Amino acid sequence: MKKFKFKIYSKIILVDVLLVLGMSLLVPVLSGYPPFSEEASFQIQIEGLTHTQQYMLLGLFGILLHLFFIRLFSRNICTFLDAYDNKKTCSKEFIRKIREDCFSMNTKIFILELVVLTILLAILFTNVKISIVLCIKFLLIYFSFIMSSAIIYILLIRDDLNGVIQKTYEFYGEMLLHCKKTKFNNNLTKHLLPFFFIITVITCLLGYSKVCDTLGESSYYYYNLYLNNLDYSSLSLSSLKEELNKIPLKNNDDYYMILFDKHNKDSIYFSSTDGYVSDFFLIYMNNYASQTNGRIYEYFGVEEQAYLKDVTLGSGETISVGFKYSNTSIDTIVFFVTVVILSTLAYTSALTFWAKNTSKSIIDVSNSMIDIATHENIEKANPLPILSTDEIGDLTSAFNKIQKLTNKHIEQIQDNTDMLMEKERLASLGQLIGGIAHNLKTPIMSISGAAEGLTDLIKEYDSSIDDPEVNSQDHHDIAHDMSDWVSKIKTHTEYMSDVITAVKGQAVTLSNEDEISFTVGELLKRVDILMKHELKNAIVYLNISMKTDEHTLIHGDVNSLVQVINNMISNSIQAYNGKPEQNIDLSVFKEDNSLIISIKDYAAGIPKHVLDKLFKEMITTKGKNGTGLGLYMSYSTIRAHFNGTITVDSEEGSGTTFKIILPL
Repeated sequence: MKKFKFKIYSKIILVDVLLVLGMSLLVPVLSGYPPFSEEASFQIQIEGLTHTQQYMLLGLFGILLHLFFIRLFSRNICTFLDAYDNKKTCSKEFIRKIREDCFSMNTKIFILELVVLTILLAILFTNVKISIVLCIKFLLIYFSFIMSSAIIYILLIRDDLNGVIQKTYEFYGEMLLHCKKTKFNNNLTKHLLPFFFIITVITCLLGYSKVCDTLGESSYYYYNLYLNNLDYSSLSLSSLKEELNKIPLKNNDDYYMILFDKHNKDSIYFSSTDGYVSDFFLIYMNNYASQTNGRIYEYFGVEEQAYLKDVTLGSGETISVGFKYSNTSIDTIVFFVTVVILSTLAYTSALTFWAKNTSKSIIDVSNSMIDIATHENIEKANPLPILSTDEIGDLTSAFNKIQKLTNKHIEQIQDNTDMLMEKERLASLGQLIGGIAHNLKTPIMSISGAAEGLTDLIKEYDSSIDDPEVNSQDHHDIAHDMSDWVSKIKTHTEYMSDVITAVKGQAVTLSNEDEISFTVGELLKRVDILMKHELKNAIVYLNISMKTDEHTLIHGDVNSLVQVINNMISNSIQAYNGKPEQNIDLSVFKEDNSLIISIKDYAAGIPKHVLDKLFKEMITTKGKNGTGLGLYMSYSTIRAHFNGTITVDSEEGSGTTFKIILPL
């Protein structure tokens, strides 16, 4: 946190020092200050402080203002950095707030700086008696410098704020965490338009200053020529006024003046009722008139000048005569203001159009990236056209390569997944067949015994044919015994047929076109047949509860659903870790137009860290004996073949309940 503050504060000082230096160099040029007016002694006479001292005070004020804003807007950031340094945890909502502060701080500082400083400058200039033109010019100059410093400052601290954002991803990695989005074209316009405005204002001020200087020089030489052609030794005061009245004015607002005392404004005669001079005018005249050849200026940056000439009248009286003139005009001001407005509007329009086109190219790439992230129609997506030769074109080209590579990876992942799932299916089938072999031994031995019994009865019947002692009832008894043996053989062969059908179903992989409808009763019958041996060996009891009609139809691949249920029952058996005399509850019921198949055990349960990852990735709690494919494959099967889902509810020490939810 201390490092962050030090970097930010040092950049504040650097920017404000550069601001003061820039103002001291450029303000006199942009404002058209008179020659020699930057001398310290003269400035102290006029304003009490030198301009350098004023700039330093303004810079100090800017530093304090920046520090206040940074302290105001970075409180949450400093709190976060303190927590980060001390390895404390932060809430998701707080991290979201930190990111929002980092993204919005630049805009907040920029707006507040402009508002506060514009208000202060407006108050300052309304309390200083200067012309409206000079007030507008000074406001534009200071506004441009303040805007420049704010933009430079924003650019300098962007890396520091990005560093803070990167640190937040060590807590939560979700993109943006619902932060308010901004448009690229708005951001680009917001950052580039102020630079253009500043450059336009500075260029126009330089041009305006040069035009005013040229006009002033033209008026200076104009009146200089007329006044130097007069013979003052033959003129009295009244005749002097008559001669001065004969001189044609260069501009309607120009007027002549006669100074009887250079140190007293009240002794000045003006030919116009609007005539006036400032204290600046008198002090400048008395200090620098000889060095400027009689060219006198009204004030710092004011477009009013005068040409004065010391003369001696015929009466021997020494006075100063001259003309005061304006070196600007309304037309000149209107022209430069129009240039600023029109150029800003034209640049804004062009920048907005260009930014929208650039934004569209980025949006196209972004949307295609989202399609890749969400796996939507990636295989059918066409490569994006490369519409430029700049970095956007490079981005589009890189995306096309990523898209092509992603398609290859998807195909490879699909092939690998199919292979792994087939291996898992065959492994389960192998385990199943081992149990089936034991299941078939009993009916085979029973059939073999029945065959021997039938053989004995056949021999007995054959020997009794010629025996006179064997009556009709005895033949009926022998036939009845033979019928019993045939009935037993038929029962055992039907059982064997069911077992073989179930095993065959699990051995054959059906395609989506082969999906059929089957009943709940048929489903549970297959599960019971295929799991009987594994349950018997583990001494675990499967309690089947059917709370719906056994003839309820389910559409899909029965073998896939049997495999999913068997996999979950096997997981429940293994969860008991060989502990005998345990129970597994298999319940089937309807709920909200869905068929629910619930498999519940009462074992140790699933740890929380594993529970959060189930169905999302291949994870196992069986160590090297497990692949993690079982539940992952089960979830994929239910989603793909039945448009259903699987939920899990587990509590450590109390057991686990899996629910297969199938829409009816």
